[in-house]
Amino acid sequence: MIRIGIVDFDSSHSVEFVRRFNHAHPQEDQWVDGASVVAGCVLPSDIMDAEGVRKYADQCAQLGVELVDTPDALMGVVDAIMIESDDGRTHLDRARPFLEAGIPTFVDKPLSFSLDDARELIRLAEEKGTPLFSASSLRYAPEVVAVRNQHSDFGKVLGAQTYSPAKDQGTSPGLIYYGIHAIETLYALMGPGCQSVTCESGPYASVVVGEWADGRIGVVQGNKAGAHGFGFTAWCEKGVRTGPISAQYIYRELLKEVVEFFESGTTPVPMAETFEIIAFGRAALRSIADGGVKVRLEGLQ
Repeated sequence: MIRIGIVDFDSSHSVEFVRRFNHAHPQEDQWVDGASVVAGCVLPSDIMDAEGVRKYADQCAQLGVELVDTPDALMGVVDAIMIESDDGRTHLDRARPFLEAGIPTFVDKPLSFSLDDARELIRLAEEKGTPLFSASSLRYAPEVVAVRNQHSDFGKVLGAQTYSPAKDQGTSPGLIYYGIHAIETLYALMGPGCQSVTCESGPYASVVVGEWADGRIGVVQGNKAGAHGFGFTAWCEKGVRTGPISAQYIYRELLKEVVEFFESGTTPVPMAETFEIIAFGRAALRSIADGGVKVRLEGLQ
């Protein structure tokens, strides 16, 4: 049984993940085997007040998680780490001591808000030989996996459009913070290889058009208002698959991948692709700032 430590409690993911790992979710079909969360480090948050952080932490403590005040207190107690801060600006600092110690680390979405921090996370993991993984749960939604895996039914994805909420959250840029769900869904369907993006943004949505090196086009719609939902359309060689994405089992499916990652030390999504996903979001923000111009991902600073 893998002993997991959680860092930060300013996201509901901390509670939802513990419920599944520690078999405390009321629906048994949500349980995930092979690991349990045994400890959690409670650190200050710039996006949630102390009362909110303590509420999530206390809920986890009731599910068997020992709470500690410093990352050092997790060393030797856990086999793997999950960085659960909802503030992408903190991910590098939160993950650094564990990457340096060689402890396999999952960083919740997104890997980082900035390309510099993303580069440093990847560099540090490679230098220390520490397994590193980051992904949105939407990548593993059954509806998305079905298109990606059933080549005999659908064939190659020739283009896709995805959508998710992407409202700015104060210090968190919407297209990277929550729009990461739509971007990851697009990459799960299309694979890496985007060369450039253009983005138009208004009060209700931002629409990003990505051009892949092989000529395919991928579109992300990040919604800022209206109904909260996720979905996609994939144009394939043998048909079109379209529809909403249910969030019912996305946490369970992501956590299965996390357990396999902790067991094997093999990152399910290559870090080069994860970096490209962050670059896609940063390029979209640059395009918005520059009036909708085309921005190349290569060499983006």
